[in-house]
Amino acid sequence: MTQIRPREPDSHPYLRAATAGVRHHTRALVTEAATDPAPADRTHLDVLHAHLIALHRLLDQLQAATRPPHPAAGRHLATAGTRLWQATAAVHDAFHLLPAVHAAAADEEECHPERLPEGPPVLTICQRHLTAGHLVRRTTTPTDLNSPGHGRTTACVQ
Repeated sequence: MTQIRPREPDSHPYLRAATAGVRHHTRALVTEAATDPAPADRTHLDVLHAHLIALHRLLDQLQAATRPPHPAAGRHLATAGTRLWQATAAVHDAFHLLPAVHAAAADEEECHPERLPEGPPVLTICQRHLTAGHLVRRTTTPTDLNSPGHGRTTACVQ
């Protein structure tokens, strides 16, 4: 006879909730795209950037704890962190390529947006990116940050 084990308590409820939130948001975007496709805006990319930075910090902590007892797994987590940082930097760059929120209003009000600071959202994303960038550069070489990625060295065996 097989024994039924009691269900283990969920040890990562917030991470599961964040994953569910991202899935829900993705489904909502697909539904919106079917009716009225809208390009990404700066607010959307700012929130996504914050999410990626939080994921990068989590991955960094996991690799630091995993590397001493399991060096190979730690190296793979470090590689994943580098790739995640590259994605975060690309989102940051895309944020700055989108038009500012006040650009549309500038035509109507005879305002000169090039003379005005862009305001708190830009300062927030840039400050977050610079802070995380300093931490990344302490543990990662410029070559690793600019490389497209490392080759796969393992395969699923289960």
